[in-house]
Amino acid sequence: MISRLVHGIPVHGVEIDPETRCAHYDTGRDVIALRFGCCGEFYACFRCHDAVAGHDSEPWPRDRFDEPAVLCGACGAALAVGGYRQCEYSCPRCDAAFNPGCADHEDLYFEG
Repeated sequence: MISRLVHGIPVHGVEIDPETRCAHYDTGRDVIALRFGCCGEFYACFRCHDAVAGHDSEPWPRDRFDEPAVLCGACGAALAVGGYRQCEYSCPRCDAAFNPGCADHEDLYFEG
């Protein structure tokens, strides 16, 4: 597994930079990692999970939405699903901009 410590938390994926950008998503706003329900690990994106995890992905389960499932790569803030959904695409701690395009894949990250 390819990983990098981001603010002391292991984040897995392909070509991860210090703020969680990866080979698949690397704009200035691609600074979150997401935790998957299948393994409880943070990955830079769903494509990174597919590339390096060695198992099928499962979204973060609804009954664990109160636990941290999103990591801000800019400052290391860990957000629960509700906090992430309410933050309007910027970190509530450091105000780093998040990519609104991640909402297009929300079903891959969070259980419906």
